[in-house]
Amino acid sequence: MSKPVKVTDETFEQEVLKSTTPVVVDFWAAWCGPCKMIAPILEDIATEYDGKLKVAKVDVDANAKVAMQFRIMSIPSLLFFKDGKLVEQVVGALPKAQLMKKVDQVLA
Repeated sequence: MSKPVKVTDETFEQEVLKSTTPVVVDFWAAWCGPCKMIAPILEDIATEYDGKLKVAKVDVDANAKVAMQFRIMSIPSLLFFKDGKLVEQVVGALPKAQLMKKVDQVLA
């Protein structure tokens, strides 16, 4: 069973940009209500897409460099990477069905 991977400023390049599988990165913070709402959805997606998609989490309070690099202004922000390139971005908490539709588009 796959779990979301905690990613930091130091590990972002290796875990996300150099990943051989597509990655969805959740930019979040402990104080963010909507972030807490989508956390279990992202855990489900990590399990359901195990081996096909990596789910990564970046705490914006602890990792400001990566958050600034991708101009994260609102959280939760989900960034989808494929072959090291940003291909899709979602801001705000989406229902699971909509998130899975985005995932399927990125994996297609």
